[in-house]
Amino acid sequence: MTKEFKAFVMRGNVVDLAVGVIIGGAFGKVISSLVSDIFMPLISVLTGGVKFSDLKIVLVEAVGEVSEVAIQYGLFIENIIDFLIIALSIFAFIKLLSSLKKKEAEKPASVPAPDPVIELLSEIRDELRKS
Repeated sequence: MTKEFKAFVMRGNVVDLAVGVIIGGAFGKVISSLVSDIFMPLISVLTGGVKFSDLKIVLVEAVGEVSEVAIQYGLFIENIIDFLIIALSIFAFIKLLSSLKKKEAEKPASVPAPDPVIELLSEIRDELRKS
């Protein structure tokens, strides 16, 4: 069982998937910071100072130590923008990779040198045809 587990973990696909998940998590944090720290303040300025994270519909007001109950649709809008930017970034990255693969596939393959034995046999054949 240990050998099977080691073989499973050391397969290329599993390692590639793990690396992708880790990089994707870090990429998500960077994009979330980009949205909340750069884009949303700019959008706030353009909309006349509206801070999206403060937009909410209060269902029950806070009373004493009991906190309010609210639908925070501003945070939802921020998360939608966050998702759209992540999706656009991934789309652009995959488009770039596919164009690089296409260019690589379009390169003409170099013609391999013929095997010396086959070349010698071809010469013999051609000489036999002449005679």
